[in-house]
Amino acid sequence: MSTIEIRWHGRGGQGVVTANEILAGAALKEGRYIKAFPEFGPERMGAPIRAFARISDEPINIHSQVYYPDVVLVIDPTLLKVGNVVEGLKEDGTVIANFPEDNVKLGEVVDRKEKVHAVNATRIAMEEIGRPLTNTAMLGALVKVTGVVGIESIIEEMESKMSSKLSEEMMAKNLRAIRRAYEEVQ
Repeated sequence: MSTIEIRWHGRGGQGVVTANEILAGAALKEGRYIKAFPEFGPERMGAPIRAFARISDEPINIHSQVYYPDVVLVIDPTLLKVGNVVEGLKEDGTVIANFPEDNVKLGEVVDRKEKVHAVNATRIAMEEIGRPLTNTAMLGALVKVTGVVGIESIIEEMESKMSSKLSEEMMAKNLRAIRRAYEEVQ
C-alpha cells in the first residue's frame, strides 16, 4: 500500500468523526502515517457531514480534503439518495455502504457495477447495541473490504479511545458490532 484516501459520509451525531479518529489511531498503531479530519461547519445534529482520512506508508504532504477517494464509506443510507456520494471516486475505487439490500441493488443506486459492498449496519447495530449507531459496524466492514488496517488494531484503538466514555457493557456491544460487520459485509 502506498497511500489510501477515504471519504466518510454521514450525518451530524452519527459518529462519523469518531469512527474516522479510531481508524486513524489504528493506522498510527500499525506504524502508518495518517491525516484524518472532518469537514463540517455550523451544522446541527442530523445535517450531512464528511470526514476524510489518508493512510500511507510514507509521510503525507497533502493537507487538503480528499477530492478523489479510493474508498467512500456511507454510514447513513439516506445520503445515497440525496447527493452524489461517489463524486470524485477513483475509477477503481470502492464503495462501502450501510445498505439493507445486496451489492447488486447498491450498485444500481450508486451507478457502479464493481467494488460495491453492502452491509446492513443498521440491523447489526440494533441487534448488538440496541440503537441505530452504525459507525462502529462500518469500521468492521471497512477493514474487511480494504485491509487498510487489521481488525485487532481497530478493536484495540476502540478500547483505548472509548473505554473512558462507554460503559463496559456498551463497549462490548460495540465490539460485537465491529466483528459482525466484518463477517457480514458482502
